[in-house]
Amino acid sequence: MKKTLSTLALSVIFTTVAWSQKLQSPEEFMGFKRGDQFTPHHLLADYYRHAAAQSDLIQLKEYGKTNQGRPLLLAFISSKENLANLEQIRINNLRRAGLAEGKADNSKPIAITWISMNVHGNEPASSETAPQLLYELLNPNRADTKEWLKNTVVVIDPCVNPDGYHRYTHWYNNAADRTPNISSDAREHREPWPGGRVNHYLFDLNRDWAWATQVETQQRLAVFKTWLPHVHPDFHEMGYNSPYYFAPAAQPYHRYITPFQRDFQVEIGKNHAKYFDQEGWLYFTREVFDLLYPSYGDTYPTYNGAVGMTYEQGGIGAGRAIQTETGNVLTLKDRIAHHLTTGLSTIEISSKNAGRLCDNFEDFSKKQAVIHPVCSKLLS
Repeated sequence: MKKTLSTLALSVIFTTVAWSQKLQSPEEFMGFKRGDQFTPHHLLADYYRHAAAQSDLIQLKEYGKTNQGRPLLLAFISSKENLANLEQIRINNLRRAGLAEGKADNSKPIAITWISMNVHGNEPASSETAPQLLYELLNPNRADTKEWLKNTVVVIDPCVNPDGYHRYTHWYNNAADRTPNISSDAREHREPWPGGRVNHYLFDLNRDWAWATQVETQQRLAVFKTWLPHVHPDFHEMGYNSPYYFAPAAQPYHRYITPFQRDFQVEIGKNHAKYFDQEGWLYFTREVFDLLYPSYGDTYPTYNGAVGMTYEQGGIGAGRAIQTETGNVLTLKDRIAHHLTTGLSTIEISSKNAGRLCDNFEDFSKKQAVIHPVCSKLLS
């Protein structure tokens, strides 16, 4: 009997240890279904820490803190082999840019895709997407993402503006009914001043990339400039009556944007469109969001050699659910699904074109010092 109890106890212990070491889905970890409520920032950060502790396909870096002391995180996701050589991949990419000594090794091109989420805190769907996007990339049961990570380093900033995100989500969770009120007149759709768009000092961080007046930007750029990604989607939301927007961007394009950067936006957009068409989701391109002003989250990376893009999901003020002018109900779950799709699609197309991305980034970097003085100044 004692032997049986001992065996049973050991079985319970080993089962508990095995379960605790298992990568949990966001829903398992957080205890609520995706889109049912807004995730507190500390829980979002905790999930990324959990994933880093359980998976060998991620390295997590805290690159700074906000004015209110919240952590700024970057997740580096790739194959085990690539993560073991992550510093060499970074240096090799800087050699392509002419910013590190030595000749770049192009025998195995690795695409670098940097995903920025929630620069405007009251556009929360992207940060709500961030845990699920991470899980899909780390999920050992997904053969497609495993293949993409063989030649791609994915960098995810799950929340560029934690203070603004907290301001909005904390207000909403206090103001909203337990059951979402879909009427646009409801209090939960009427965010008070100053709103979550801005940071602690009420500054719009999506106007600060080039000027770096804010601590969040300064700390982010300190890392960004040591990597210089090849692809950079910047995730946003807009008015909830609008369908989804993705690249290619609207004219005018700044004249320093290369033909490859212009054309690759179209390739990415076509890949997104394929998946949106399969689901019957509405979207549009080219009509708004130009690539001219140099201090946006799409243009600054573009002027540094990346394919920079803005992705916009209808959703500002939508809470967890709202009735749109067409009579349809837009839910937070819908918004997350759309952002998740473009996020995965971006990584997919980056992986399929890793060689072209590396070659054209190197070509951009060789030419920019001579014919692109604006880019040369931004890189310095």
